[in-house]
Amino acid sequence: MKCIIVDDEPLAIEILESYVSKIDQLEIAGTFRNAVSAFAFLQQNTIDLIFLDIQMPKLSGIDFLRTLKNPPKVILTTAFRDYALDGFELEVVDYLLKPIPFERFLKAVAKVLHQPAPAAATTKPDAASADSFVYFKVDKKMIKTRMADILYIESIKDYVKVKTADKEIITQQKISYLEESLPRELFLRIHRSFIVNVERIDAYSATDVEIGKHFVPIGRNYKNDVMKILARNAF
Repeated sequence: MKCIIVDDEPLAIEILESYVSKIDQLEIAGTFRNAVSAFAFLQQNTIDLIFLDIQMPKLSGIDFLRTLKNPPKVILTTAFRDYALDGFELEVVDYLLKPIPFERFLKAVAKVLHQPAPAAATTKPDAASADSFVYFKVDKKMIKTRMADILYIESIKDYVKVKTADKEIITQQKISYLEESLPRELFLRIHRSFIVNVERIDAYSATDVEIGKHFVPIGRNYKNDVMKILARNAF
């Protein structure tokens, strides 16, 4: 996804650039110190996401956003809480308060990367859902993996192991980021170290879930929520 950063504070731009550099799916197409320059750039270029400050000289971020006929996705970044209602009315993806922790930044980006397409743009949502995929970075390669093929994900310190029926993928990633990023209707966190594909569960008990020949433990702190979710389809 191509994105731009619009902020009149050089330090704020620097921080966001460092955050974006950690996300493989994002690419910075430009940074701008004011909304007027960003507006001119958008007349000649197509981007997917704007990280947009609100209080800036010449033109505020809110007023800038109102000038765009077909705006890309927008994440507002500001030191002021007073504009949350404006952001809601303009249908921004998220509203981040400075100073922005990296964990909060990740949650906002996850909403963008997995935000469903408008219904009008998808003629066969079920078929599209079945073919959905993600890329996992392994060494210098991005490995394409169908979501439906994932059995479970296991956390191993700063890495995760993505287990499918025929392979294992080890990638440097936090399981908490994947929990926020993957579609919740398909993936369920059942333990501090495990996320499972709900559709691949063959059986479950109060202590574990069974996926093929694999038995994945249910954590004590997750047990109540997991039982409620799994019980929805029980008879």
